[in-house]
Amino acid sequence: MPDTPVSAGEAELRISPSAARRIAQLVRDENADGLMLRVAVSGGGCSGFQYGFSLDKETSGDDVVFETDGVRVVVDTMSLDLLRGAELVYVDDLMGSYFKLDNPNAASTCGCGSSFSI
Repeated sequence: MPDTPVSAGEAELRISPSAARRIAQLVRDENADGLMLRVAVSGGGCSGFQYGFSLDKETSGDDVVFETDGVRVVVDTMSLDLLRGAELVYVDDLMGSYFKLDNPNAASTCGCGSSFSI
């Protein structure tokens, strides 16, 4: 099953089917309509920038909301500049279960994949 590209204006973030399924499950588990997965980039981590994931019900004026398969992902515009063209995936393997961003803008990433540099 191919990934679903989701775009808002000129920004693009792809949400894989595995990520969409996991977000839907998290929203069901929380039993709270309107929840979205917030993806953010902040300074820090072992490579300079780090990814953050949280559930959020609110948006602000500088947020871009992506929707696919009935789930929503929200990203602030500052973070989106660093995530343009990235793909959000959900990994469930022997190493654990986690959201991961395949980010074409990252020049290098740390061993765990949660931080990157440009």
